[in-house]
Amino acid sequence: MIKGTVLYGHPADVNAFESYYSEIHLPLVSNVTGITKAEYTKFLPGPDGSPPAYYRMAELYFNNPAEMQQALSSSEGMAMAADLSNFATGGVTILIGTIN
Repeated sequence: MIKGTVLYGHPADVNAFESYYSEIHLPLVSNVTGITKAEYTKFLPGPDGSPPAYYRMAELYFNNPAEMQQALSSSEGMAMAADLSNFATGGVTILIGTIN
């Protein structure tokens, strides 16, 4: 299994981010065929009260590398990726890994 992790930096406007993310971006994600599971996390302060390093995380799961490539290179996958610049004002870090 392959997991794509998207780490979102802290946005300039939290309310605008949340509105866009839930109303526009997540429906784009749900249109991508080949994502077998998706998990979304909103980070909380650390145990000492310090702010989290990232604002949110999305984890997208795929059966194998070939299916991930097919999903991300589809028109729906490209629309999902292109949409990041429309709302992720805090920047985005994307990591790909295998689940063992």
